[in-house]
Amino acid sequence: MNVVADHPSVSTLVGTPKEVQARLGKSQAGQVLVVAFDHIQPNVFRTLAENLTNVAASMFEVLQSHQDRESLERLAEVLVPRTPPSPRLLKEAAMLVRARKDVLESGDWLTSAEVAQLADLSLRNPSAQPNKWKKQGQIFAINHGGVDYFPGYGLDREASFRPMKALAQIIDVFGERKDGWGMAYWFRSDNSFLRGKRPQDLLASAPKLVIQAAMDEVQEIGHG
Repeated sequence: MNVVADHPSVSTLVGTPKEVQARLGKSQAGQVLVVAFDHIQPNVFRTLAENLTNVAASMFEVLQSHQDRESLERLAEVLVPRTPPSPRLLKEAAMLVRARKDVLESGDWLTSAEVAQLADLSLRNPSAQPNKWKKQGQIFAINHGGVDYFPGYGLDREASFRPMKALAQIIDVFGERKDGWGMAYWFRSDNSFLRGKRPQDLLASAPKLVIQAAMDEVQEIGHG
């Protein structure tokens, strides 16, 4: 547990939910703002925590003061990146935004509730079974806005919309080399190993060929 106090009236608690909860039990604070992260790398979390601490303290000063020039300058300094982003970084960010937008707008993705409805699963807790499939490596998902979306092309219509058996093998082949978004890009992209066809279009009709394409992709990544 780390406690960072940048202002007499503002403190930032950083740690696990249990650590923060224990600290809050002793806090005399009138109001609390919590930002939770389900999956985040430690180094990224530390950077975010530091930046959010600086922003919170600076904004509090501005709101509590008469917004004098010095406070406004400090807030601007915190909110503006330390160094301007490079043209390459801006280009990569724009490409990433376009790629994710294309994936989301493709119409290939289903919420856990929609999967549960198609597969005739219990609707009391519709996310339970799809999440279980994901944890078992039978299907993957992309997360957007805190919501998991599952690939419709990964469900077998001939087996009551259960995950395609080949999909688990492909997920296993990629391992940690591709996350959910990475696999989403791969499945919807033209593949030279598949003679220009997309893996998602052949998953049902030629699953073994798509598995081979995934193995070929991993070999290329390794050689790259």
